[in-house]
Amino acid sequence: MTVYKIAIAGASTLLGQEVRDALLESPLAAAKLLLLDEAEGRGRLEQIGDEVAVVQAIEEESFEHVDFTFFCGSELLTRKYWQKALHAGSTVLDLSGALDQEAGVLVRSPWLGIELDADLFTPAVVPAHPAAVALALLLNHVRQAAPVRQAAATVLQPASEQGRAAMDELHQQTVNLLSFQGIPREVYDAQVAYNLLTGLGESAQVSLGVTEERIRRHTEALSAGRWPMLALQLVQAPVFHGYTFSLSLEFEHPVEIRAIEEALGGEHLDLVLEDTDSPSNLAATGQNEVLVRLRAEKDGRNPTLASRIWLWAASDNLRMSAQNAIACVLDLRRLRPKGSVQ
Repeated sequence: MTVYKIAIAGASTLLGQEVRDALLESPLAAAKLLLLDEAEGRGRLEQIGDEVAVVQAIEEESFEHVDFTFFCGSELLTRKYWQKALHAGSTVLDLSGALDQEAGVLVRSPWLGIELDADLFTPAVVPAHPAAVALALLLNHVRQAAPVRQAAATVLQPASEQGRAAMDELHQQTVNLLSFQGIPREVYDAQVAYNLLTGLGESAQVSLGVTEERIRRHTEALSAGRWPMLALQLVQAPVFHGYTFSLSLEFEHPVEIRAIEEALGGEHLDLVLEDTDSPSNLAATGQNEVLVRLRAEKDGRNPTLASRIWLWAASDNLRMSAQNAIACVLDLRRLRPKGSVQ
């Protein structure tokens, strides 16, 4: 049995913890895990199965004999250390998105049926943004029923996508507003609690525009020309966890609604048929699938047909990121014939 050594850089982040938990539930559960982080995360105790591990500081030799390194922290952390991991012989998986425009880096999700054409000279793989994966899954399944002519989506982003500090600020804003106190603005430089925003303050530590462009870029990379360019708008929602999506799709010609329903019942999707069980960010928490509800604009002459549909969907952003990254590693194992043999 081949046992890999896997490092998680940014192990104390929300995403790092999700990757750790997902690895323990995956075919890579026997891997030796190395938890790494910068100074603020160093010394934290993390549960790995029945054992407790200490998060270690990242050092020059941290990546020696590591087969795969997941970068789950900030873009700055990734840019600082990814070349060191690469030169040490580790396969780099960048979940921060810092490397998606580097030469030779691949943006991928194996769930979309595109072969991961990495080789020994591929510098890194970027598992696609979780919102892009969810949108691409919906578009890819629907196109099996009929060609899509136009596609437009509004994506509502949770605070957890920007990390623990963003979640803490949303929580404190909510508490302070209820007690008529001033609100903290270090992360967003805007009131996010009880609000919907398409832009943040000038001093915000995060950028909706940058994230929106990344989602658009990753969705296009996953499409491989199989559906038209997606019109996209990203909205910051006052929720802690889980993406929600409103997706409008127009077809070249009227399509059987039943055929669309069957297409949406495919792998990694959970079609919700009951109105009382509408997809939500809360319902999607802990789920591996994208929850989706279909509303069709029925043809006036034939109510079994529709030329346009609306999809309301939800997915667990952290879990989808982790599961997609692990799927990429399972594909990349063919390039790692070594490892320890037990």
